[in-house]
Amino acid sequence: MKPASPSTTRRDAASREPSRSAARPAHVRVSDAPPDRGAQAREALIAHGTRIFAAKGYAAASTREICQAAGANVAAIHYYFGDKEGLYRAVLTAPIAAIADQFDGFDDPALSFEQAIRRVLRPFVAMALDVDADALHVQRLHLREALEPSPVFRDVVDRIIVPLHNALAALLARQCGIAKADEGIHQLAFAMTAMANDYCMSREFIRLLAPQVLKRDDAAERILDQLVGYSAALLAFEIACRADAVGGTQRADGPAKPRPILRKRTS
Repeated sequence: MKPASPSTTRRDAASREPSRSAARPAHVRVSDAPPDRGAQAREALIAHGTRIFAAKGYAAASTREICQAAGANVAAIHYYFGDKEGLYRAVLTAPIAAIADQFDGFDDPALSFEQAIRRVLRPFVAMALDVDADALHVQRLHLREALEPSPVFRDVVDRIIVPLHNALAALLARQCGIAKADEGIHQLAFAMTAMANDYCMSREFIRLLAPQVLKRDDAAERILDQLVGYSAALLAFEIACRADAVGGTQRADGPAKPRPILRKRTS
């Protein structure tokens, strides 16, 4: 379901809700409001907006319903976010920005590959084991956007996810001994993150097929150890293929057989 355009949203909102000036007297400045109350109101709108947008989609979600659920004045969305689209942007940005913060410094050249990729994969694994209701609402909302991305989601991806992906691709390019990421490097980055992301997207399937995977003691660290090892194997395969291609031994019927990797197995 495609979201309504910002202009339509603003016209609809104006016909249903009081103006911002009605919600806040002209002589009251934003800075006069208690900061904690403002932050709490904003967080409540984001939380309930996430739940309602996830359940109904952008177009069907009502700003009045979101405000009522959050215990806020009907003009609160306009006060804090400008309009419905502004709230939706905040709803999409908040969890992605929170995850992005956890990647800080993963592309430091001083880190080994295993250390770097562990920093990248750890937040995904943590999400896979998070059964909090709010996390489930975020997941449902992102599944909606994966099927039919909205302009707002594309903008959030461009601002937050694209720089992180490019940083990962640059790291992988360095590991492969090339100056700039090419299509193969981008595919390698997708493969590594997809392994971890699938634990989030397929959590219920895992519970049906092999529930012990998520129920083990230290499940998060054990899953992470395996994913780091798998990522190292993918990297080694890519390096081997490139070395064989440069050496003129690339097979016509497909990639060359990767060189074996000997790693100490974690318990």
